[in-house]
Amino acid sequence: MNFTAIDFETANGFRGSACAIGAAKFRDGKLVATHYTLVQPPAGYDRFDPRNIAIHGITPGDVVTAPAFAEHFKDFYAFIDHDVVFAHNAGFDIGVIEAGLEVSKQPIPRLEFACTLSLSRKTYQLASHALPSAAAEAGYVLHNHHNALEDAKAAAAIVVDVARRVEADSLDALLHATGMQRRVLQPRAVGENLSKPTRHALTMPGIFDANNGAVPAEQLPDLIRWPNEGTNPQVNPDADPRHPLYGHHVVFTGMLGISRQEAKNQAAAYGARTQSRINTTTTMVVIGDGIRPEELTDITNHPRLQQRKMRDVVARRAQGQDIVLVTEPEFLAMLNENWPHATAI
Repeated sequence: MNFTAIDFETANGFRGSACAIGAAKFRDGKLVATHYTLVQPPAGYDRFDPRNIAIHGITPGDVVTAPAFAEHFKDFYAFIDHDVVFAHNAGFDIGVIEAGLEVSKQPIPRLEFACTLSLSRKTYQLASHALPSAAAEAGYVLHNHHNALEDAKAAAAIVVDVARRVEADSLDALLHATGMQRRVLQPRAVGENLSKPTRHALTMPGIFDANNGAVPAEQLPDLIRWPNEGTNPQVNPDADPRHPLYGHHVVFTGMLGISRQEAKNQAAAYGARTQSRINTTTTMVVIGDGIRPEELTDITNHPRLQQRKMRDVVARRAQGQDIVLVTEPEFLAMLNENWPHATAI
């Protein structure tokens, strides 16, 4: 059972802002080597959010003498040495690598990976499959959660334990027994097919820059957590009927640079009635995720417009319902570029 388990900690709400890297290499199911270091997040994405500091305890001062993420990544990748990589919620950790290299203007390497969160869900009967709970079920006590190396070791313990339970003596046997497959981060040249987190971050230049204090720390956007739909506020009865949002029934989809609730509050202030789901009264859908206006020419086949809400939009428009599609930049223009306005969660 040969593999490497990894974990990252990030400085802020942008996925590519790695500030700590941990890895644990296993051979025949036994720990044989570890790798841990603090790193400086990529320049321009290196501001430390107090919420992140509260989680992992790493501060800007801690990384002053640390290597830059892109500089150190070569050593980290050499440590992995063609192993299949495991992480708990692997999509996040692979996304840290991807986005961090993208904003560092570095190519993306090939990397095979699998997820211990999925292993836990397929194997353990737990109320919570968070790393401490899943690791405990695997017989590993996680004493220092959010230390990147300790979290990597905990993820590795899940791999070893599940392999024991399903009597798998190889990674292929383990994945087959649990109904999983290796996933692959495909190699890409610099600037090619940028990831969603990077595209989104590029719509808000300077926000995550340690040298930019224009945005209060408590108002830094969090692009990592899935947006909370929030409540639908009362429409402002004194709104200007001439405003482009006035009278619309608005639904939001995808990640925005402000919280979903704040977006709803702003729309309602200008006379729009916000909704949590698309229905027969919906007249406008605001699309986040860094989608640009020119990408809306073919929403039926666009690979980044396949969310449930967007599929509903396509179906309803085909049936004759008049729904206006608005990108985040267009929505912000309607708000007179009033962003960010409140804490993004």
